[in-house]
Amino acid sequence: MPPSPPPPPGSAARQRYLLTRLLRLTGRYGWRSLGLVLLNVSVLALGLAGLGGVGVAIDFLREQVQPGSPPAKFPFGWHPPADWSPQFVLMALGLWIITAAAVRAWLGYLTAVSTNILGQGKIVVELRSAIYAKMQRMSFRFFDANATGSLINRVTGDTQSVRLFIDGVAVQALNVFLATLFYIACLAQIHLGLTLACFAFLPVLGLIVVLFSRWLRPDYEEGRLRVDRLVLVFEELARGMGVVKSFGLQSWAEGRFLEANAAVRDQKNRVFRKLTILHPLVSLLNQLSLAVLLGYGGWLAIRGEIPVGTGLILFAGILQQLNAQVTAIGTVADSLQQTLTGADRVYEILDAEPGILNREDAISLGRAKGEVVFDHVAFRFKPENTILNDLSLTVRAGEKIAIVGPTGAGKTALIQLIPRFYDPDEGRLLLDGRDLREWCLDDVRKQVGLVFQESFLFSASVAANIAFGNPGATREAVERAAHLAAAHEFIEKLPLGYDTLLHENGANLSGGQRQRLALARAILLDPAILILDDPTAAVDTGTEQEILTAMDRVMAGRTTFIVAHRFSTVRRADRIIVLDRGRVVAMGTHEELSEQPGYYRDAILAESGEEAA
Repeated sequence: MPPSPPPPPGSAARQRYLLTRLLRLTGRYGWRSLGLVLLNVSVLALGLAGLGGVGVAIDFLREQVQPGSPPAKFPFGWHPPADWSPQFVLMALGLWIITAAAVRAWLGYLTAVSTNILGQGKIVVELRSAIYAKMQRMSFRFFDANATGSLINRVTGDTQSVRLFIDGVAVQALNVFLATLFYIACLAQIHLGLTLACFAFLPVLGLIVVLFSRWLRPDYEEGRLRVDRLVLVFEELARGMGVVKSFGLQSWAEGRFLEANAAVRDQKNRVFRKLTILHPLVSLLNQLSLAVLLGYGGWLAIRGEIPVGTGLILFAGILQQLNAQVTAIGTVADSLQQTLTGADRVYEILDAEPGILNREDAISLGRAKGEVVFDHVAFRFKPENTILNDLSLTVRAGEKIAIVGPTGAGKTALIQLIPRFYDPDEGRLLLDGRDLREWCLDDVRKQVGLVFQESFLFSASVAANIAFGNPGATREAVERAAHLAAAHEFIEKLPLGYDTLLHENGANLSGGQRQRLALARAILLDPAILILDDPTAAVDTGTEQEILTAMDRVMAGRTTFIVAHRFSTVRRADRIIVLDRGRVVAMGTHEELSEQPGYYRDAILAESGEEAA
């Protein structure tokens, strides 16, 4: 039975679902989390021990200054030897206080280091790796639906929010719970009535924290969306810097970025203003408990019902420590809302269906022959937008097919189905007589070499870019592929030849050079099927001829699909397919289609007219 889908975003069930997932994540780091709790509790206990030493010292001083005062109560039933002078006793108490403070500082350091190791060294790294690994398995539909800026923000910012649940919510909440129980027990031991009187405002404080937590949640969700928008705007403006400068629109671009940046600022200020209401309210209620302590506790001390040092002073110190823990509840509630907002976006990716999957009984492909058949294929990017409509086409192994047609005819969709970037919504796509979905997905994609209109190159060496699809290729194989792609000559002229490092997306190469490297990268795979998506569109006529010559060598013996607008490229095909509105409306050789009325002949005449002009 397949697992039930996650609850819809924004529902109460969704919050419970996220809390369950986060608690499971915490459980994976149970021992480390428990270690953090023990360290935190030890720090609090040592703080109380130092505070107790101060109380004992005050009562001892009062005993020395005011004979007849109640004797000081030393901890654990211990009492200083009779031959110790008062000064020596006070020095011993001072040493005890300093030692407790020193050990507390050391444990505080260990707590901070352990928290960082758990949060940044473990949780964030593993979450980011899990998200990236999941995105590797997602279909192109997922990336069509999610902006790059949003995905970047989920990998960077939202993983930090999930990490916050362990050290800022789960561990901190357990710390607060244990510390509160411990402090209440200590206060009740000093005087139960005074403890109950000081806690009269605690239910009001709990109600305020719960209401504020619910109030803040929508603001954190809106804040994440605005940060997504900021990242998206920055990425878009950075990629389009050349266009911005060429049109002299730097002021417009700066204004657009400032607008997105200001939106993030305004949202954060809105959250800050709400938090500035919460924290003073918590502090006010804490001060009310101190007022009760001074009034009622002072009256008890005057009546001699509790001592001043180990009674009233120690009670005040513990109460302040407890108030700090109560104040931390507001911080935990705030962190919880941040965590739920980030976790919602992280688990939205981790729970997403990949879309394109291997069947359990997928067959290993081996070396494909290259016969491709579209059998009544229909395809839609969106339900209301049909791109390919009942398309049938048979391409023989080793045949070179050119695909032409007006914008929106479905050319790109057709070639994206071949390596299973998408699956047909209706019909079948067959490779060597079998439905493409029956073959192992990785095997299919290794049989398909792609060269796009603007091929992406990585910031690595030339050799590494050519060998990207086959990292274990020898240098001889890399150079042989470069020769076939007419790239060897210009590579040899680079400063370090094949070891020259490319800038981002090959920015230190010309457009034609980048295309020839992409062609060499495809050749090195030795694919049975080659897809050339308008590879000469962005190059000049001279460079085009070099690429076309290389293409002739590369296409030999391979099933080839060519999408192109230049007829110098198209006419190299054995057969030309004309698409219009997702259907095959004409088919034939260059000579045959040139004589038939329709899109192809009109396009030739238009190109000839432009050239004549």
